[in-house]
Parts: sequence; structure tokens; C-alpha cells
Amino acid sequence: MSTAEPTAEFAALYGSGPEGVWAAPGRVNLIGEYTDFNDGFVMPFALPHTARVAVARRTDGLLRLHSGDIEAGVTEVRVADLAPRPGGGWWTYPAGVVWALLEAGHEEVAGGADVHLRSTVPTGAGLSSSAAMEVSVGLALVDLHGLPVTRPELALLCQRAENRFVGVPTGIMDQTASACCEAGHALHLDTRDLTRRQVPFDLAAQGLELLVVDTRVQHALGDGAYAERREGCEEGARQLGVSRLRDVPYDELDSHLGKLGDERVRRYVRHVVTDNHRVERAVACLDAGDPRGLGEILAEGHASLRDDLRVSCPELDLVVSAAAEAGALGARMTGGGFGGSAVVLTETAAAPAVTEALTSAFAAAGHAAPGIFPAAPSRGAHRVH
Repeated sequence: MSTAEPTAEFAALYGSGPEGVWAAPGRVNLIGEYTDFNDGFVMPFALPHTARVAVARRTDGLLRLHSGDIEAGVTEVRVADLAPRPGGGWWTYPAGVVWALLEAGHEEVAGGADVHLRSTVPTGAGLSSSAAMEVSVGLALVDLHGLPVTRPELALLCQRAENRFVGVPTGIMDQTASACCEAGHALHLDTRDLTRRQVPFDLAAQGLELLVVDTRVQHALGDGAYAERREGCEEGARQLGVSRLRDVPYDELDSHLGKLGDERVRRYVRHVVTDNHRVERAVACLDAGDPRGLGEILAEGHASLRDDLRVSCPELDLVVSAAAEAGALGARMTGGGFGGSAVVLTETAAAPAVTEALTSAFAAAGHAAPGIFPAAPSRGAHRVH
């Protein structure tokens, strides 16, 4: 990570200054995991950590890409030669956005661009560093070319870039959170029709704090585990005769589970249906002015991810158990799992003791020290200057 301003670095790389700098945040998902590709509900909010991109347009069809966070030179590719490159490296994320814009008929981007990226979003931590990169580049190109692309449409284009160009089968949540979140709010997103509601989420006013705990265990959604669970959910929907698991009513879950003979598919279905219900409960808690009620929901969500979806790991489980023992209200893993981060809801006064307990628990278990920081709901993608 780096907090360096990309403008001066851009000039050193490309010989002249950029036309502007744009930022897009990473995200934490409060509740609703593996529900987005099932047409379900999610509830993320934007982090203050952002990917910042300095961009200048070109007219010769050349796309030049550089990341100040990766020890590599400038990657050059002709826009006309862009084609899906699964497993092609970091540069395929911004290049895929250019490809997606072209595929959508926005020929203005065919002239190319010079791009320089810097990010403070931890990579591999389940905080959507890739979506932040995509959305920052996408917003820069939309603004520079004056393209008639709304924020939700930008999110869809960035998702298409990640799915089709990069080859990672993510849902729509990450890109929508990065593009559309508002400061001081969590985003209640219906991933079926993409309707959005900004839900006030001011924990500080209630004497509460949400900690993000980066376990330092790197995860990779392209390794097949995410895709396997997606396939299992789709198989469950086929066996139940519904379009998506979103269509399985929570109060009819048990009868639907009885129709499934495959234990693995049954577990996946149970997780998705109950997590959709947990999102609705979380919204109700916030609407009722009872954010402390989120603690129980977070704990239930983690148990479901651990036992039914089986995407947790020892370090994530340790965060949840150690936080509970230290008096936290609740905790769960967030993101795709197999590493990455967890969120911990605690009283503000207890946050230092919870932080110390987590650090001590990791040391006692022989794990690398976790990264722990408070998460304040922040603004979505925007132009910096």
C-alpha cells in the first residue's frame, strides 16, 4: 500500500501531467455473503481506503498501464488488440474496463490512455481492491470522454470486465459498492433489480465501532473455490425449480432442503437463503435504531459461512472467537473467504481491549500479526482533481 500522490509519478513515467486524478474505495460487506450471484441482498459500505488513478487520454490507440504498488514496468497494449486474458496479471483489471467500454459501444476510448495507479486498499484481504481499481479507471474514462454512463451502469461494466476479461466470476456487489456508496451509510442492494437504498450507519453516535481485521492470509477468488460454490448454488436452484436461490422463501426453507439429495448443495442453499434473511434483519435493526442487534446477526453469519459454505479458515475463526471472549458484540468473516478479513462490532470503549485480545490471540497461535483498523462508512468513487 502507498499513500503517494500519483500526479508527480505520472509525469515522471509519461513525460507530462495527467488530465485528472480519480479515486474509488474498497468495501466491507456488513452482511450478505455469496448472495449477490444468487439475485439476493447484500449490505456493503465503502472504506476510506481507495485506489487512485491518474489518467491522460491518447489518440494513437495505445494503452499504457502502470501501478506504483507493483514492482513492474509500464505495460503497453494496443486497444484494438484487447481480448480476454484470464490469469494475465494485475494490468488485466484496468485493461478489461477499457475492453468492456468498447464492447458497450463507447468507441471514444479506442484512442487509448496513459494510466498510473496507486492504492491503499489491502490486496488479498477480501476488501475489493480489484473493484476499486476497475471503478477508478472506469470513472476516469467516463468523465474524460463525457460518456453517458451512470454509476450503476459503470458498476456493471466493471463487473463484466472482471468476469469476462480477467476470468473471475464475481457478482455485482463489489463494483456497485465502490461506485455508489455514500459516506455515513451502508448500501442495501437488491442484486436482482439493482435497486439501492442508502441506510444511515452512524455507529459512533451509538458508542459503537466496527473493526476490520485483516488476517494477512491471502486469498484468490480465481482458484476455483469461489466458482465451485457458485456452481453448487446454481445446481441447487435447478433442483428446486427456481431461477435463483433468491426465490426460495426463508419460511419455507426446511421443506425445500428436504427436496435436495446432495448434502453439499443442501448446505450451500441453506447458507444463501439464511444470509438473505440476515440482510433483511440487519436493515430492520438499523431502521429501528438498534445497531447493537447487528452483533448476533454477524455471529450467525460467520457460523453459516464456516459450517455450511465452508469458506472460513483458522485465522478467521480465531478472530471471531477471540473477539467474543474479549466482549465484542459480534464478528464474522467478510468477503470471499479462505483468508482475507473479518469485521468485529464492539463498544467504542472496549475497542482497545478487543484489539489487544486479537493481537495476543494471533501471537499465541503463531500467526502473523493481523492488521486492525476502524471502518468508517465513506464516499464512493469520485474525482479528486
